[in-house]
Amino acid sequence: MFDYTAPEQLLSNKVILVTGAGDGIGRAAAKAYAAHGATVVLLGRTLEKLESLYDEIEAAGHPQPAIVPMNLESATEHEYMELANTLEQEFGRLDGLLNNAGSLGVRTPLESYDPVIWNQVMQVNVTSAFMLTQALLPLLQESDDASIIFTSSSVGRKGRAYWGAYSVSKFATEGLMQVLADEMDNTSNIRVNCINPGATRTQMRVTAYPGEPPQTNPTPAEIMPVYLYLMGADSHNVNGESLDAQS
Repeated sequence: MFDYTAPEQLLSNKVILVTGAGDGIGRAAAKAYAAHGATVVLLGRTLEKLESLYDEIEAAGHPQPAIVPMNLESATEHEYMELANTLEQEFGRLDGLLNNAGSLGVRTPLESYDPVIWNQVMQVNVTSAFMLTQALLPLLQESDDASIIFTSSSVGRKGRAYWGAYSVSKFATEGLMQVLADEMDNTSNIRVNCINPGATRTQMRVTAYPGEPPQTNPTPAEIMPVYLYLMGADSHNVNGESLDAQS
């Protein structure tokens, strides 16, 4: 695992938005951020899952989170701007953004890839991350020390047969991160990086590898050190990097 032990109050008084917060890595990240002092904005498409997570965070005695039900496959520019306006009224700033929500699509040769599924994967994995980040940049610029994290993959660094739109979307995510990081470098209080979670015990992993015993992979909670590192002040000078959650 990424070697980092987070101080107990690493994220005290921070406001952090996590997409895909209802399940898997997003849920684990939201809980980890809250446990280290952050007020977490939980964004996801399934209200019941967000409410369950909200209750868990409150029951643990962590700062009260906020819930934002949103379907990133169909969200419009207006919805992103409304979210930004709401966060500005409620908090006045944003200290962190974890673009975690993702869609696997199908694993099939490109020659038979359904264009409808292709567009859906690109929308969720790339376009929505761009539009949300763009809408929230003014709020992130109000922070003294802000962090944006995108979610990458090993197939976004080297293409692999049958990974189709998912692989291409992760190449695009790496590029999006690098362009934004270069634009922010030395001109902003915002740092921008990627995390490759690696093989993790999530439903997406089970879908991608149905024959693989899930217990062979770490849980989302076990890969949180790098998520805490990049969101906290200890990574203040890290910008434009793509880090692995697992060695």
